[in-house]
Amino acid sequence: MSQLLTRNASHDPSRTSWVESANQPGCDFPIQNLPWGRYRLKTASPHDWHLGVAIGDQILDARAAGVIDTDDLNAVMALSPQQRLAIRNQLSDGLQTGSAKQAQWQALLTPQADVEMGLPCRIGDYTDFYTGIHHATAVGKLFRPDQPLMPNYQWVPIGYHGRSSSIGVSGSDFKRPQGQTKAPDAAAPSFGPSKRLDYELELGFFMAQGNAQGEPIAIDDAEDHLFGVVLLNDWSARDIQAWEYQPLGPFLAKNFATTISPWVVTNEALAPFRAPFTRPSSDPQPLPYLDSANNKAQGQLAISLEVLLQTAQMHAAGLAPVRLSLGRADQAAYWTAAQLIAHHTVNGCNLQPGDLLGSGTLSGELPTEAGSLLEMTQGGKQPITLPNGEQRTFLQDGDTLILRGWCEAEGAARIGLGQVQATVLPA
Repeated sequence: MSQLLTRNASHDPSRTSWVESANQPGCDFPIQNLPWGRYRLKTASPHDWHLGVAIGDQILDARAAGVIDTDDLNAVMALSPQQRLAIRNQLSDGLQTGSAKQAQWQALLTPQADVEMGLPCRIGDYTDFYTGIHHATAVGKLFRPDQPLMPNYQWVPIGYHGRSSSIGVSGSDFKRPQGQTKAPDAAAPSFGPSKRLDYELELGFFMAQGNAQGEPIAIDDAEDHLFGVVLLNDWSARDIQAWEYQPLGPFLAKNFATTISPWVVTNEALAPFRAPFTRPSSDPQPLPYLDSANNKAQGQLAISLEVLLQTAQMHAAGLAPVRLSLGRADQAAYWTAAQLIAHHTVNGCNLQPGDLLGSGTLSGELPTEAGSLLEMTQGGKQPITLPNGEQRTFLQDGDTLILRGWCEAEGAARIGLGQVQATVLPA
């Protein structure tokens, strides 16, 4: 079993930090978390980026603290699991209450409110999977009532190669995409802004050490190649996709914008929040290259996921965002992160540090756990009514969509993934 999945002193729920904000109940970034991010002061030059670790409402400059010798997270991702674990333990020991590092490290803290966050690393490649079986079933029923799931879905992790250049960090607002659409009763397609713009609630998995081309990563080794997790919103233009996706799949409907949260919660930090991977006995069981005792025992990630919406009208009236859904990743995903890595490389494909794998939309069984408006509104047939009386079938200009995530378990300190948000701008 990977060392990264074993609890140690850094996970002790009784451990506190000399950074007082990290000890507040409900804090996303207590000392048990220690996620990585890339930041610069709002007053700094455009190129003055630093690599830091979130602690409470502060950021510790990891290079200045002597924990690493680089401001390049890709270089940290490329380290061995043992090295990454040692860095986590060094950070935890230095930030804990009573640490001899307090006097030195106190001067290296920067309030999160004073910085601009960037993408955490260079994302060379991006692959989006389709692991949410409840989402796949719900969407399939809209288009294929007699066969919601295609025959391959329960046998092979379905994915496609996305566009890394249009991935942005939380706060990166984007213009409504344009493209070809075709109404069911139209003789020819038309061009214009998408009228069925949607969000997709996902997790993003960042790769650590990669593999040489031609050398697959075995399922039992895959956890060592997972650096960490972010929240991911893979925006989707449903009407453009409906016209273009056959026979090769999504193109302009998906490549215009993907938004991720700025803090990468490491695989080490998630050790207390593992859940078993199970399949109904009536379902096909994974083929041997996607199956292992360790993956069955703790392959899933028990992460709570929440979606909120704030319309332009709500913002103008000073109204807070409203919840659209709340669910759990481990109850939504049909495949684990380790299985995605093993499958991605089984044909010899070489992954690299900083590559990003999207989970696909993570929806639960209930309507209150839906991870997209497509499901929530039954393909636009059943509008949802917001508390202020506004209705939505799909996103309108000025809408701000927010994803949040956190982990809670008995005998463990709560940790959070922060949030990812972006606002839809006119085309």
